[in-house]
Amino acid sequence: MSVHKRTYRAYEGPVTAERWRFLVLPRYGLLELFESRLLTAFFVLCFVPFLVEASAIYISQSAAARALLQMSAAAGSDVARPEFFLGTLIFQGALAFLLTAWVAPVLVSPDLVNGALPLYLSRPLTRAEYVLGKAAILAALLSAITWVPGLTLFSLQAGLDTTGWGLRNLRVAGALFAGAWVWILVLTLLGLAVSAWIRWRIVASGALAGVFFMGSAFGEMWREVLGTSVGRIANLSYLIGLVWRSLFGVLQDRPMVREMLDDRGGRDLPTWAAWLGLTAAAVLCVWLLDRRLCAREVVA
Repeated sequence: MSVHKRTYRAYEGPVTAERWRFLVLPRYGLLELFESRLLTAFFVLCFVPFLVEASAIYISQSAAARALLQMSAAAGSDVARPEFFLGTLIFQGALAFLLTAWVAPVLVSPDLVNGALPLYLSRPLTRAEYVLGKAAILAALLSAITWVPGLTLFSLQAGLDTTGWGLRNLRVAGALFAGAWVWILVLTLLGLAVSAWIRWRIVASGALAGVFFMGSAFGEMWREVLGTSVGRIANLSYLIGLVWRSLFGVLQDRPMVREMLDDRGGRDLPTWAAWLGLTAAAVLCVWLLDRRLCAREVVA
């Protein structure tokens, strides 16, 4: 076949160092994702709770705003409590799950279905760097709606409170950052593993939701039938809840977290068991990715 348009030229721009070459994947991956107006709109809506919570913090620290709204000084005292920031992380974490269910299925599956993985790996790009590049897409999106607004709210509260609240509650900032990253790592590895093994987007999103709902059902059934809580280690939502409450130092039942943890009988799993369960889930996801992401030579 003859070529009539000889306009193709070799790339003559700057060459990225091999160490950072995997960042090409998230750069173009994010650009492709945000071509969807629906995804862009949902991503913007994820910041609405942040604006509401920031307004609550401002009102709690502004005498003029409280007077205008006819609120007492004690009405906004709950905003300065660790439970408020824990509730913020829980709500943003739920949005992060929805975003993962939307985005993750299209990260790896198209490359496997269309045979693009050998093209990636024929470049100076290892399998680990390929996974790291794909994971960076999710990590960037989830960070933007979890720990970034969380630490912004903490900074706002610390800046408006002139009594030294920020120094007394540095643990809250650390809990926001660490708790968000635990959730991000779990969602990212789980999302990539599901995307690697399931080619249909709707089925992959359903499977991602099923991991949490079926794990919760299995854990509660085990608890009710056998009278032991060991089965709840399969309930990732429960494990995340235990880790978050441990990081924030919130050990008593609170209305905002009761539904997630279902602690009718108290904290019947130790925190170390929650960390162990989450680590096992992460290792399993890495193993599934290692088994699936193998470039194969096709002989015609």
